[in-house]
Amino acid sequence: MTDQIIISLAQINPIVGDIDGNISLIKDARKKAERDQADLLVLGELCICGYPPEDLVRKSIFLEYIEKQVLLLAKETNDGGPAIIIGAPWRENEKVYNALLLLDEGKISAIRYKHLLPNYGVFDENRVFDLGPMPGPVSFRGKLLGLMICEDMWSSDVTECLDESGAEILIVINGSPFELDKPDKRLNHAVARVKEAKLPLIYVNLVGGQDELVFDGGSFVLNDDLQLQVQMPPFDSAHITTKWLKSETHWSCSTKSVEKASQNMDGSLKAVYQAIVLGLRDYVNKNGFSGIIIGLSGGIDSSLSAAVAVDAIGADRVHCVMMPSPYTSEESLEDAAEQASALGIVYDTIPINLAMEAFDKLLEPIFYDKETDATEENIQARTRGLIIMAISNKLGFMPLTTGNKSEMSVGYATLYGDMCGGYSVLKDIYKTTVFAVSRWRNNNHVSSFYGPKGLVIPNRVITKKPSAELKPDQFDEDSLPAYDLLDDILKRLIEGEASIDDVVSEGHNKDIVRKVWQMLDRAEYKRRQAPPGVKISSRAFGRDRRYPITNGFTNIVSRLGEK
Repeated sequence: MTDQIIISLAQINPIVGDIDGNISLIKDARKKAERDQADLLVLGELCICGYPPEDLVRKSIFLEYIEKQVLLLAKETNDGGPAIIIGAPWRENEKVYNALLLLDEGKISAIRYKHLLPNYGVFDENRVFDLGPMPGPVSFRGKLLGLMICEDMWSSDVTECLDESGAEILIVINGSPFELDKPDKRLNHAVARVKEAKLPLIYVNLVGGQDELVFDGGSFVLNDDLQLQVQMPPFDSAHITTKWLKSETHWSCSTKSVEKASQNMDGSLKAVYQAIVLGLRDYVNKNGFSGIIIGLSGGIDSSLSAAVAVDAIGADRVHCVMMPSPYTSEESLEDAAEQASALGIVYDTIPINLAMEAFDKLLEPIFYDKETDATEENIQARTRGLIIMAISNKLGFMPLTTGNKSEMSVGYATLYGDMCGGYSVLKDIYKTTVFAVSRWRNNNHVSSFYGPKGLVIPNRVITKKPSAELKPDQFDEDSLPAYDLLDDILKRLIEGEASIDDVVSEGHNKDIVRKVWQMLDRAEYKRRQAPPGVKISSRAFGRDRRYPITNGFTNIVSRLGEK
């Protein structure tokens, strides 16, 4: 005798705080599920309010509005159509929980609260949510569903409880942000839970950008034999309806639909590029900016940023400005113009020579007996920042900064100059990865990109030595170690939290490592004033890595490193 159930999965792109808009997305997904004759529709974690809601959860008016709208949504399930599993903040007995709600037959028919609250990296759920009790299965139309919320799947405790209580199918709703290697980690945890419980598992994730975070979707279904039956696309909203059959003692998904993903380096570069495109697109569109303004220098960072901007929102909404100084090379002028033409963007040239001369005259009474140094270089960067902000104010375009993680790590950036802007797509991308991603984009295109196929970053931009061009014959490696060396040290210090001795033991020069350590710690005050940017690593600056600005331990470490 065979039993069956039809379950739709929807990975939607909610906006934090836009409860009405998010419910509209849920209703659209339910219509699709109804057309597919689904019994149940499953959506992501906190899809009602968007993830992460942060301190919005502390506002009573926020919670009251959610409760009101959820009850109205629940009433709509009295039409004989599919039930809905949603995520929402929910109050009970003066406590607030990260909740999973089953809406069916016109009411909230079951509630389960998140038992394990993540409090590491970008997560601080203990700040706003209370810990839920260990959940039991939910009875749904004669089936026992084991319902979990995100972190609950990352350890065996909740699954073990559900299994011992008679659950037949595991369903996990998630708000899991992207970082490199995260898809494999999710799948590994899911495989572990399926092995332990010998139960099939449904995993539904959110998709879309939210400030620094990008949710990459990639929802999936595992049968109890560990076969991957369903793999939904990454970085895109998607919907699929799955058919489930019960034969003898176990349930299995009979629908087969797997979005194949490349697991090699090329696949990683593709994921990074898709993440920064989606993060920028949603940041611009969800915040209502009309477009993007970029200072295009002819260097690799601004060139990649311009390509990402066009892929994210289209050439008609991107405005680039070249602001040459007496030190700007002819190559840079040619490369910037070539790229602007290839991308089809508005491109203006505003020389800063007159502004530099004006500042020299203004400051001459104070600077007359002082040697020229980084001060004059910073004036150039700040002049460019002033011009970009003026255009931003006049046109309503958001300034996109172009600094990468290598530069931000060691303070190779100018406050109120090249750091001046509203968002950054390269903030968590090391310089060596900037080069690799640029090469990848020149050879690849994805249907969701608005930009053209083919070469969008001039080859010479990728092959020439990086330079800020703030003085004659200047190159980045005059002040910094070679980027392949620097990035390896930085990754060990930042992502690995390694000591100076640990890094030296891997073959690096002790003096260089100590210098990089000092630069990293002393640049914290700059990073605190940097705009938000897309997170792609396990230790992005900002939410992930929080160090004090006033930090005397740096001096102690330096002394220890000298021994």
